Amino acid sequence: MSSYRVRTSYAAAVAVAATALLTIGVPLTSAEPATDALGFVDSTARCAAPNTAAAFGSTAESRVAICKSPAGLYGYHGVRISDGAKLIASASASADGSYVAKQDGVTYTVTSSALVVSDSSGVIRREPMVSFHGPKTAQAPAGAAQTPAAKPQAPAAAPTSTAPLPPPLPAEIGGGKH
Repeated sequence: MSSYRVRTSYAAAVAVAATALLTIGVPLTSAEPATDALGFVDSTARCAAPNTAAAFGSTAESRVAICKSPAGLYGYHGVRISDGAKLIASASASADGSYVAKQDGVTYTVTSSALVVSDSSGVIRREPMVSFHGPKTAQAPAGAAQTPAAKPQAPAAAPTSTAPLPPPLPAEIGGGKH
């Protein structure tokens, strides 16, 4: 067999093996779920008309939409991607441009850079935003403690439902197709 044929056969075998490894060995990344002006399509992290989305974004772990009613009241619509757990709560806008919701002693602060979940003992977790649609908020100095925004205004009788939420919507299930 000629040297040329051996090199060509070897190169073809390497190309086939490399393609097979890439196809099998590299996990497919899921695309960001569909969005529109109201938030994430097919998700709890979405505003329902006549409300508008004041802001919405996603972290590696969560999706959240801040909805504003025609009366000027805010609502937090969030979902944890891993299990589809949902939270819908009253929210308020802070002077620094962040949005704050409180539920069962836990505070959820949404900024253009992160979702910060905290309680009276401090920050439980800080999830950096990977995608954000809304006004850019002021950044805290690097050495500043990560605490919720100071004393947000409470909305007047913002509607919250005590009815159980339905199962996760298609865009709320993590690790699978979106």
